[in-house]
Amino acid sequence: MRNALHGKAAVGAPDHRMLGPALQRYFCQYLINQRQLSPRTVASYRDSFRLLLAFFEKRFGQKPDDLRVADITSTRVLAFLDDLERTRGNSVRTRNVRLAPIRSFLRHAVAADPLLLPAAQPVLAIPSKRFDRRIVGHLSRAHIQLLLDTPDRSTRTGKRDRVLLTLMYNTGARVSEIAALKFRDLRLDTGGSLHIHGKGRKQRTVPLWRETVDLLRSWSRQTPHDEEAPLLPNARGLHMTRSGIEHRLRVVLDRAVLRDPSLRHLHVSPHTIRHTTAMHLLQSGIDLTVIAMWLGHESIETTHQYLDADLETKRRALAHLKPPAVRRIARPSGPSLATFLKSL
Repeated sequence: MRNALHGKAAVGAPDHRMLGPALQRYFCQYLINQRQLSPRTVASYRDSFRLLLAFFEKRFGQKPDDLRVADITSTRVLAFLDDLERTRGNSVRTRNVRLAPIRSFLRHAVAADPLLLPAAQPVLAIPSKRFDRRIVGHLSRAHIQLLLDTPDRSTRTGKRDRVLLTLMYNTGARVSEIAALKFRDLRLDTGGSLHIHGKGRKQRTVPLWRETVDLLRSWSRQTPHDEEAPLLPNARGLHMTRSGIEHRLRVVLDRAVLRDPSLRHLHVSPHTIRHTTAMHLLQSGIDLTVIAMWLGHESIETTHQYLDADLETKRRALAHLKPPAVRRIARPSGPSLATFLKSL
């Protein structure tokens, strides 16, 4: 038993019970060929197992090639998840994201070999950790306008940053979706629209403001390109990365703070701008189902967080509700309290 769970693989162990071959089949045959998950999802699952295997080697001294599927025990997985939070400083949400592919892999392994079920069941029973959902932060219209006006449009980088921020606000796209845009995703005729390749291979088309179309037409004329070229290239002509977009936003924010110091106290990230788009659509009277389609939410429940955060919408709803009559309690007649005390 010790050899099966904690030591090196037993001699002559079946191939499908060794972790390496089982993990390769899981990724190549199941995730990529059968489920055809997006490259971003596969990369996320891959990173989870890279972290898990590195933790096993550091904590338990086992090389990845020596591991068996049965070595992925609940005790070890819980220790790994705890290490993510304590040592790496990951949030509970990230901890849950790392747990999901481990459970998915074990379900796949058990389907191939039901004898693995007793070892896998305790891991499959590990629940996702609950966490407090913060009220989403967003920017005012004045603040978002200041950010859009801040890039120096006399430089090529400033022009690109203006296009970047305008597209982020107009579309409410995720930072990964913005980074992946190509010129072929643009439709500048018939009103103007942008084709977005979202999570889980889901695609959607978002309309563009006339001002955004004019900005993009100018950008297209100034940027030599073909249809497959990145719409927002970095200095090397490649797609901007997530960290690159975050860096450019920080540069713009630092300049905007000089004009409006109140921005200094706000947490502003690419996702904040996505939240801002959703909140401004909601405050403009757009239905939640439309906002969900606009943002590419798989479930309307995800979009409800904006309704929870919008106090102004709640105030307008309350204004339509007639308040109950409150009967005032008549004060008893008689001498004042001061007179009463004086009489004692």
